[in-house]
Amino acid sequence: RGEKGTSSVFNALLHRISQVAQYQTDVYIWGETGTGKELIAKTIHENSDRANGPFVAINCGAIPAELLESELFGYAPGAFTGAKKGGYKGRFEQAQHGTLFLDEVSELPLSMQVALLRVLEAREVTPIGSPHSVQLDIRVISASNRHIKQLVREGQFREDLFYRLYRFPLYVPALRERPEDIPFLIRHYCTAHNWQREFPQDVIQALMAYPWPGNVR
Repeated sequence: RGEKGTSSVFNALLHRISQVAQYQTDVYIWGETGTGKELIAKTIHENSDRANGPFVAINCGAIPAELLESELFGYAPGAFTGAKKGGYKGRFEQAQHGTLFLDEVSELPLSMQVALLRVLEAREVTPIGSPHSVQLDIRVISASNRHIKQLVREGQFREDLFYRLYRFPLYVPALRERPEDIPFLIRHYCTAHNWQREFPQDVIQALMAYPWPGNVR
């Protein structure tokens, strides 16, 4: 912890992570690409009482819209042409007794936002083609690199779903907002890769002054 984050802004984030990990509250993480949102979600999971359960992640922006429903909610055997013979457990069921991480949740189409809201409100999911619902015991952590409040104002994201997800917001600072952590990150990566090297101070200063558009990644 001390080796990878010493800035006050990052330590404040670590403190909030340790707070929320103890509870069942759903969490919303936002920050630029490459700041480590999934790593933070995993940290919350691993420090919660769900640590022995599964951690299931899905990038909502990487799956075609027509496949999202079956991917998230699953389907019964023979639900549609091309369906797996034994059916498919969607990501919600896969995360049972654990944590579901919805990355880039802001990329969900409006039709899927409605379906997601229903699942979050009822805490149950109905696989496509099944007459039965499955009760869910999961924690939901969502994340985005976009300003979701602005998307709500623009009508691109449902306000009711926003309030469901935005229970405990965590902002992950960009690397340029915590330059004092850069020397520690350098040391960490050198140690991790067994690189026996000391950087001259002018190089360290140059790295600390760089804006790092890709952040920690």
